[in-house]
Amino acid sequence: MKSVQRLILGSVLIALSMIPATFAPVAAYAQTSTGDSASTKPRMHRMQRMQGGEAPWISIALRHQSELNLTPDQVANLEKIRTLYRDQSTPIQEQLRAIEGELASSLQEAPANLIQAKLKIEQAEKLRSQLRYLRVEALENGRSVLTAQQRDQLKNLASARRHNFRRSQGQPS
Repeated sequence: MKSVQRLILGSVLIALSMIPATFAPVAAYAQTSTGDSASTKPRMHRMQRMQGGEAPWISIALRHQSELNLTPDQVANLEKIRTLYRDQSTPIQEQLRAIEGELASSLQEAPANLIQAKLKIEQAEKLRSQLRYLRVEALENGRSVLTAQQRDQLKNLASARRHNFRRSQGQPS
């Protein structure tokens, strides 16, 4: 009986300790999915760091198409890749937000249904994995559109952008 109680208590502690980590990505998705307004740009940087540090290469390339000497065909392909990513990721982000809301509600109950909580956490992680793969796929497809020289220029632009962002945030570079 004591071992069952310890197992339940341990599971509850693990579930509760995961709440901040579980809700942080959802909050960032909710904040960044509302558009490209200037007020969301700092939030987007946090989300990109949480996604493994990949920069928004396609958007940067499109913003700097003249410096990269992108052809109209390259621009069209990059825009198509970005649109496809957004179209595929939006419903997944919505599902993720819904599952996280259900998880939060179920954890408010006393006692919390740990089996249900575990299932919701697993569902959320599966959706995060799908989002991550879609992002990697879009980035790889975007890279394939650019020449080697354009990819090098893009790395330099992203590096300068990251350096300027850190400086504007008061962080050492």
